[in-house]
Amino acid sequence: MVVPSHCPKCNHNIKWYENLPLISWLALRGKCSSCSEPISPRYFIVEFMTGLMFYMLWYKVTFDFQPITVIIVYWSVTMLCVTTAFIDVEHRISPDKTTYPAIILGIAAAVLWPDNWGAGTTRLQALIYSLAGFLIAGGGMALLAVVGEKLFKAEAMGWGDVKYIAAIGACLGLKACFFTLLFASLAGSAVGIFQIIKNRNKENGERATIPFGPYLAGGTYIWMLYGGRLLNIYQKLFANIQI
Repeated sequence: MVVPSHCPKCNHNIKWYENLPLISWLALRGKCSSCSEPISPRYFIVEFMTGLMFYMLWYKVTFDFQPITVIIVYWSVTMLCVTTAFIDVEHRISPDKTTYPAIILGIAAAVLWPDNWGAGTTRLQALIYSLAGFLIAGGGMALLAVVGEKLFKAEAMGWGDVKYIAAIGACLGLKACFFTLLFASLAGSAVGIFQIIKNRNKENGERATIPFGPYLAGGTYIWMLYGGRLLNIYQKLFANIQI
């Protein structure tokens, strides 16, 4: 059963006009209209940040003369990034309610707007690209998760992360998955090493777990903004290397 938005303090059901991004929080002065308990400023910050991320992608799509339908996929993936990052930090999960719709959207968008995958791309080609991203990236990550669990006798990778990568493969393709994983691995490792150094003198401390979702989300968003430019830099670097 779907529970409507409500105040966690008094269970007041939030009306639609009390749930307008940014505007409602300011109009209510950061308080519940029923019990006057404070509403966390995190809601305002997340809404502002998401709007800014939307605008940056809109500017990128129009500046690069990409098909305008690309923005539908980009904005949907941005919402996936935001929810994955914050939910994983708070609850250590990447919910199926966000990854499954993203997978469906990616495959459907490939059929509806094949030019999103490149000018002149046919519907069949776009569908193959999307399915290949979904199956290869998702399947590869699933294999790593299973093998890792067998080797280390513990969960090596969360299945929510596996489904997230499968969704990115369906929406953005294999190259986006590769960059997302590379960025997340490097960034997560750097933070993990910092935490180890920071806590090395603490005795009997609990081992801190690092949520992978925020780094995956960060890598995905960077790819949407700069993926083409990063590929060009990569190709130029290797073009100048003589074997």
